[in-house]
Amino acid sequence: MDLFSKKVEQYCLDVGGEVPIYLQELDIYTHQHHHSPNMLSGAYQGRLLSMISKMVKPKNIIEIGTYTGYSALCLAEGLSPGGMVHTIDVDERLKKTHDMFIKNSPWSGSITTYFGDAKQVIPELGIRPELVFIDGAKKDYSVLFDICLPLMPSGGVILADNVLWKGKVLEEDMDDRTRAIHQFNHKVSQSPEVEKILLTIRDGLFWIVKK
Repeated sequence: MDLFSKKVEQYCLDVGGEVPIYLQELDIYTHQHHHSPNMLSGAYQGRLLSMISKMVKPKNIIEIGTYTGYSALCLAEGLSPGGMVHTIDVDERLKKTHDMFIKNSPWSGSITTYFGDAKQVIPELGIRPELVFIDGAKKDYSVLFDICLPLMPSGGVILADNVLWKGKVLEEDMDDRTRAIHQFNHKVSQSPEVEKILLTIRDGLFWIVKK
């Protein structure tokens, strides 16, 4: 199910978002050298991530799901002086790509990459993130929400990607990943600790604010 016309998305980007050259180059490189390039946040969503980060002005950002580093670079644009993006991934094969592009970006000293299970890495960081971006294994979304929310200050923002899962959350016969996302969405919708809105951008982006 196409949730959003590519032509409309391109129009929105053309009139409302200038993408830095290093991100354009990373986008092209990812499509040429990596499998599943659809995992890339992409230009339109990337501009939204940048804008939200600039609104929050976080000192610490946690990202779960680095892939080739595109979204980490977008999120870094809103860091407070001396701030840091802590990005976590399970696939060390991606290290060469995101190290190369992060090093050649304005944010080379502001992004730290960790490899491992985010559920174990996050408690070991010892930080209070003002912004969290969840874009890793779908089965872990609910657990990661439970881990991150208590660490965050009031006003902290959690962004969760792919929460419409190509429209499969509307189906009665759900596979395991779809069911996990649906359960996460329900969990967030019922939480008295947050305010939230689910945006129909790309594959669905949940914008969650801790009260």
